[in-house]
Amino acid sequence: MKQVELKNLVKVSIFGALAFVVMLIEFPLGIFPDFLKLDFSDCVALIISFALGPAWGMGVEFLKNVLHLFVTKTAGIGEFANFMIGGFFVYIAGYIYAKNRTKKGAAVALIISTIAFSIWAGLLNYFILLPLYEKALKFPISDIVKIAAKVNGLVTDKFTLILFSIIPFNLVKGTIISVVTFVLYKRLSKIVKR
Repeated sequence: MKQVELKNLVKVSIFGALAFVVMLIEFPLGIFPDFLKLDFSDCVALIISFALGPAWGMGVEFLKNVLHLFVTKTAGIGEFANFMIGGFFVYIAGYIYAKNRTKKGAAVALIISTIAFSIWAGLLNYFILLPLYEKALKFPISDIVKIAAKVNGLVTDKFTLILFSIIPFNLVKGTIISVVTFVLYKRLSKIVKR
């Protein structure tokens, strides 16, 4: 048992470092404010979550964010947010998939986790993250609302920012990440499990 755990720790270390590198390649989608960026690092964590279990996938999420602290521009708030949201996504998907390890089970896990983590991201941003950005970085929520309103006229306050930017962005992001993971998982799971 200890040998398996040690092997998994090594795998999490390798894939956490890989996820960190992938995390550095991020880009806006154009239909959302530029501060909401897509990267594919969650695919790495999802593959580990499916192959080894949800706790190991969260380990990848944790490690990539700890490594990202060395290049942060958000005083650690962005990394905290990424771990809390990405970790939730990866854990839910891995937990559901562990109950039904089939293609259909993977699809159901990815759909449910995308919806769940998008709602979680909205709640976390509304109650914790946006106020934290405002206090720690002295970046008023009203300025974030103005930036988002330039892209989407429906955004007029903190609530509509969550409803029309944060949640939809995470739904799109989760869908893209899920499709990529679904396509790559079987090919890459052999490497992970080896």
